[in-house]
Amino acid sequence: MNLESLIDVFDEPLPAGFQIVYPESDGMPMGETDVHRAWMAWITSVLTQRYAGQRAYITSNLLLYVEEDNPMRYVVPDVFLVKAHDSHDRRVYKLWEEGKPPNVVFEVTSKKTRAQDRRDKPAIYEQIGVAEYFLYDPTAGYLKPALQGMRLGPKGYVRLKADREGNLFSEQLDALLRLDGTELLMIDRASKQVLLDETDTALEVARAALRAAEAERREKEAERREKEAERREKEAERAARLSVEAELERLRALAKKHGLE
Repeated sequence: MNLESLIDVFDEPLPAGFQIVYPESDGMPMGETDVHRAWMAWITSVLTQRYAGQRAYITSNLLLYVEEDNPMRYVVPDVFLVKAHDSHDRRVYKLWEEGKPPNVVFEVTSKKTRAQDRRDKPAIYEQIGVAEYFLYDPTAGYLKPALQGMRLGPKGYVRLKADREGNLFSEQLDALLRLDGTELLMIDRASKQVLLDETDTALEVARAALRAAEAERREKEAERREKEAERREKEAERAARLSVEAELERLRALAKKHGLE
């Protein structure tokens, strides 16, 4: 979401018969990397399985319009859940028509989205009444800690504190969230069972994406170390050359002083 989405562009009354268009895409890619797209899919799959047979709407990367007659007031959650709500397919989510904000929003944070995920989006979610908001960085490179949660209170969002096992408790999901390395786990609070998607395929895809990203990171780190070693070697050679030149210059000066040119 860009800054334009926070601006009310309709300062003047609309002409009679004018029809507002609410685009179905903001023109931005769904996720920055395969890792982020894979974990968005996994979170969506797990929530879908958890609420199977119940009235609940679960979706990802869908435009959520905040204000009627203002298509510039929108946000695009990575994943969101609306409990006790019809689950039929939607092209966009118009808050004034649906009558309910999401109960829970997940944002899979990346390098490009971390500022929005930590500043811009929470401001909108707080305003429209999203009860819980979770941020997850599967690479653990852009968010410290890599899993964070907020719960809406009387005075706005309050940061959730992890228990001794590192769990964040989601009241809305009645589940515990924690990291296993950099993998996100969701655990049913009552049964203590780890929540999985029906076939576990989404998790395997997400894990594979993480492995690929880690391999790429290691390769880049190896390239960085190699370049750094080359740089240090060249600097050492240059320093040695300058030292030799300085010594030669000293000897020339000494020879000249004693008439030995």
